[in-house]
Amino acid sequence: MKVLIIEDENAAARNLKAVLAEMPESTEIVGEIDSVSDSVSWLKTHPMPDLVFMDIHLADGSAFEIFDHIEITCPIIFTTAYDEYALRAFKVNSIAYLLKPISHDDMRQALDKLSALSGSPAGNDFTRLMQELKRSESYRTHFLIPDTGDRLIPLSVEHILCFYINDGSVKAVDDKKRVFTFPQSLDEMTEQLDPRRFFRANRQYLIAKDAIEDVHLWFNGRLIVNLKVPVPDRIVISKAKAHEFKEWF
Repeated sequence: MKVLIIEDENAAARNLKAVLAEMPESTEIVGEIDSVSDSVSWLKTHPMPDLVFMDIHLADGSAFEIFDHIEITCPIIFTTAYDEYALRAFKVNSIAYLLKPISHDDMRQALDKLSALSGSPAGNDFTRLMQELKRSESYRTHFLIPDTGDRLIPLSVEHILCFYINDGSVKAVDDKKRVFTFPQSLDEMTEQLDPRRFFRANRQYLIAKDAIEDVHLWFNGRLIVNLKVPVPDRIVISKAKAHEFKEWF
């Protein structure tokens, strides 16, 4: 496994390399860099490594500035003395966030997570894994809904309980039972929303997991889904989709 270390403290770099050497995985340190500018230059002129260890506070600024200049497509393990950047770290390919000094157990857990996520031994190509992680961040979380005049109403996806087609347009119902009209088609909404939260019940309904009041078995293997909010029609899930719905829920 080819590893790049981005770290501006000599003692921290020595600690990291010593702990890595204790791991059974075969690692090759392909570069050691201590600044944002040198990191960008190195990544532009060398093949992407299999894994990057990255400190957040570097000699000339924050490591997050690196991502403004180049796309890093391999997994990243952040190493830092501070814990306030964890959320931001996990938005940029990070699979672990280790606080200094790094222990043997911390490193073991991080590398085990890397292997588990990839489904193959550490050191292989992780491009597909990173694409899947990025895709999960691309789903819509908010909408601006046109209202009367020039007014736009902000609406968070977490408050939407279902989408449905009514009178030729797409409607959404939120947890306050308010109804909004969307310009997109229901197919477009299905593509834009996280499938872990929303399920396309049929051609007319896209429902949120949090919206479901109960489910009834119906004849011929079909299901009837009742929501916590009123909707125009009965929501029927076909026999062909019933198993998929149960697995999703």
